[in-house]
Amino acid sequence: MQIVYSRCCGVDVHKNSVTACVLVTDADGSRQVRVKQFDAHAAGLHRLLLWLYGCKVTHVAMESTGVYWKPVWNALEKHFQLILANPYQVKCIPTEKTDPGNAEWLADLLAHGLIRPSFVPPPEIRQWRDLTRHRVKLIQDRTRVHNRIHKVLEDASIKLDMVASDILGASGRAIIEGIIAGEERPDWLADKAQSTLRKKRNQLRLVLRGRVTEHHRWMLRRLLEELKFLENEISCLEQRLAVAMQTYEPLVSRLCTIPGVNVITAWTLLAELGPDMSVFADAQHAASWAGLCPSNRESAGKQLSHSTRPGNRWIRRAMCQSAWAVSHKKDCYLTAFFYRKARAGVRQATVATAHKILIVAFEILRQGTTYRELGGDHFDQLHPERARNRLTRRLERLGWDVALTPKPIPPAPEL
Repeated sequence: MQIVYSRCCGVDVHKNSVTACVLVTDADGSRQVRVKQFDAHAAGLHRLLLWLYGCKVTHVAMESTGVYWKPVWNALEKHFQLILANPYQVKCIPTEKTDPGNAEWLADLLAHGLIRPSFVPPPEIRQWRDLTRHRVKLIQDRTRVHNRIHKVLEDASIKLDMVASDILGASGRAIIEGIIAGEERPDWLADKAQSTLRKKRNQLRLVLRGRVTEHHRWMLRRLLEELKFLENEISCLEQRLAVAMQTYEPLVSRLCTIPGVNVITAWTLLAELGPDMSVFADAQHAASWAGLCPSNRESAGKQLSHSTRPGNRWIRRAMCQSAWAVSHKKDCYLTAFFYRKARAGVRQATVATAHKILIVAFEILRQGTTYRELGGDHFDQLHPERARNRLTRRLERLGWDVALTPKPIPPAPEL
């Protein structure tokens, strides 16, 4: 097999050490193998860098091993052509299971050009990813605290959620703070209601009559403080993201023209995909990388499964949230697309609409355009006769005798 890189290196990454194997192929086809182990701290990685320079290495390959590959990548990024390999791809053929053996196997695959590089964005975009992904974790923590507060209220026989749609809205928080302060009178607590919830004070007096103990007040106090801390952290994180994304504000504005996509989703798209779409062959490759396309599992001419393949769970989560948001809009092409796919099930419709939104976002980033609305009747306009016959048959099944007459076409305005 033809040698693609004559001087390359494979790095087997671990938590405390890295094993590097340099493979040098001479013009006559003979090759030299040099193996050396280094510590995984900064000083050890610097020695690895100097050793690779001494061996005149041009390309380096390593596996994506948890988070342990990141320090090695950061140390070598500006000095060599790096390739991050998917462990599933490079380990599909059994080899000698030792650190030097793994490093030599990576170097041999790299020398023959058999490693498909994974997408690793530039450092700036990796920082965006840290912020958007940390925000998701904080949102999940806030949701868990919200559920714990609801659990404590239930334990105290306070059925606030029967009247208030959000127990931690302005009224709910005022009531909970009153409970924490030691107030037990339902009339006094119900008077804490604000806005439209004041019309339901009679119902609040019934659901706020519980059995609150000192333990419940202590738990609510700690949980409410934790909730405020998380909300403050989320606010600081969003301010940091707004400053980091300020340069790409035109891209964010164009992405926000897509129904169901808000500023947070636009930030997530830029953080995960990056602003440069040339790293993907086309929109379908980007959707496949995100895990928003059906997998191909076929045997003996029979399709075994249409489940989606594994992919970037962060962008998949954001796109599915946008798909669910757009399903509640009116007179929108994406809404019509959602309910068209909903015949196969709501989950399938959510993933299909998320795939469609990602394709639209990819084209907006690639072409520098904005979203063009096709209208909620787009599919009916494609085949108006089919739509007419379908609706006529539906009315006839309901017992109506339908007679349709074409609407006269209005005359063209005079110039």
